[in-house]
Amino acid sequence: MIQSATGVILRTRLLTETSLIVHWLTPQFGRVATVARGARRPKSPFLGKLDLFYEADFSFSRSRRSELHTLREVGLREIHSALRRELKYLQQASYAAALVEQTTEIETPLQNIYALMLGLLGHLPKQPPQLQTVFAFELKLLAELGQQPDLSKASLSGGSRRIAMKLATDNWTTVSQLKLSAAQSEELRQFLHGYLIFHLGRIPKGRTAAIDV
Repeated sequence: MIQSATGVILRTRLLTETSLIVHWLTPQFGRVATVARGARRPKSPFLGKLDLFYEADFSFSRSRRSELHTLREVGLREIHSALRRELKYLQQASYAAALVEQTTEIETPLQNIYALMLGLLGHLPKQPPQLQTVFAFELKLLAELGQQPDLSKASLSGGSRRIAMKLATDNWTTVSQLKLSAAQSEELRQFLHGYLIFHLGRIPKGRTAAIDV
């Protein structure tokens, strides 16, 4: 059974010397894993189309025996090349992708989370790296998962509570304009670290690098 989707690549890894496993985030199917057979060969039709955070229209043959399907065609929409100008952009995007992978089930529609991830990828290179970008993504993702903290009752100072509320609800442009003091940044870092561990059990690797700006 051949199906078509639009998605963004969250992760790739080698399967063989010439083939890749590509993990996609899509709105209609959620997270999908595909095998791109021969993708690393010089004349592969996939050459130059499968890299981290590439957005594409693709088709795949659904496997009846496993959750790993066969990639058939890929048509690029956006490669988000600006992310590659700054290592910190990639670190923040990679942490966000890992958090999405940890907190969502495979092949479950994720329209809002897909839109959240695309919004982040488009937002990151529009200003120098900011740690509030990570905090905002965490809070917005928790809201989509139905696990958002009750910030009105959180053990935060008044200023940090007001900032957290804006991070959770405001658009990316407004988020980038917020001014956090060093004390507020540390307070929110510790609060979200503890909250994520308590509710998710663990935090993906990469958070420290993502917020070390």
